[in-house]
Amino acid sequence: MKEITGGICAAKGFKANGIHCGIRKNKTKRDLSLIVSEKRAAAAATYTTNLVKGAPLTVTKNNISDGYAQAIICNSGNANTCNADGIEIAEKMCALVEEATGISKKDVVIASTGVIGQKLDVEPIAAGMAELAAGLGDNSDYAAQGIMTTDTVKKEYALSFEIGGRECRIGGIAKGSGMIHPNMATMLVFVTTDAAITPEMLNKALKNDIQNTFNMISIDGDTSTNDMVSVLANGMAENELIDSEGESYDAFCTALNTLTTYLCRKIAGDGEGATKLLECKVTGADDEKTAKIVAKSVICSSLLKAAMFGADANWGRVLCAIGYSGAEVDVSKIDVSFRSSKGTVDVCKSGAGIDFSEEKAKEILLENEIEILVSLGTGEFGATAWGCDLTYDYVKINGDYRT
Repeated sequence: MKEITGGICAAKGFKANGIHCGIRKNKTKRDLSLIVSEKRAAAAATYTTNLVKGAPLTVTKNNISDGYAQAIICNSGNANTCNADGIEIAEKMCALVEEATGISKKDVVIASTGVIGQKLDVEPIAAGMAELAAGLGDNSDYAAQGIMTTDTVKKEYALSFEIGGRECRIGGIAKGSGMIHPNMATMLVFVTTDAAITPEMLNKALKNDIQNTFNMISIDGDTSTNDMVSVLANGMAENELIDSEGESYDAFCTALNTLTTYLCRKIAGDGEGATKLLECKVTGADDEKTAKIVAKSVICSSLLKAAMFGADANWGRVLCAIGYSGAEVDVSKIDVSFRSSKGTVDVCKSGAGIDFSEEKAKEILLENEIEILVSLGTGEFGATAWGCDLTYDYVKINGDYRT
């Protein structure tokens, strides 16, 4: 398995594009993206568990209920959520894809991101469709830009891997910076692969993967209304069809996990106003569930996030977060350390503070990637969660996000 270029277009048979059509006021920002497959593809998706859901999620769920899709369209600047005509607008966008590409409107995954509760005018989208479709090509970069909202960097990645001696490719783009506290899905993530896999096995692979990747991210504790992860697999690598568990399925799952883990780190590190990526690694748990609960609780702590912004080794906030997490742990056996490219500092042993150099800790915590290492000391299970620091800019960004 190796990293390759191409992002969402790395896999055979996929093209993409992104343009500014006029949804966003800033004309330098792309706001409409399209991804198409040369062939109809197996499709799988996971969605937010928020009871308030964007209309595009409902339409996507209906469209891929047969397990197949051939295109993805996404706009930024407006979430198309809590709108009386939301379903109608989402379906119209799918119809516009059909008119521009010939792909059935029932084979379209649709997503929207941006402000909630504002009507989405379909006219700019309709006016831009010809340009969007005409520019389809090796344009993963444009598509990645077109789905961004408060993101400061585009997020894309691609890998090549082998299944049964055949080279397969998988690539993805993602957006996510704020309102991120996923549950069974996350932000917006689009993945394409030329591996041949049945819809059933693709769905299984995706649902298993997100439990250890996207569901372990938190930026601000808010679960979005529009979270979705979708995968299209067109089979153009011509590997033997993956229709059951086994060596080929495992190879696919490993590649998918490598891709999604990369995107998780990119999303967490680009949290709104963030200056640091935080990675909490829990070891020594009695079971995986306990490890996940602890890791997620630590990464969600506003007090800890603020301390990391200030490069303050306030390790008591780690134990505090573990204590209210609901996990059954033996506090007297917990060890805590902080680590970065500048080294490691142990700050807590057996649930109690130890002497450490505040100067060294400060040096370690001033780096832009920080590991929070927690050993529960009672078992053999572990988990990792990702987040970011909490800064003044987070409040600034969200204080006037709509206006």
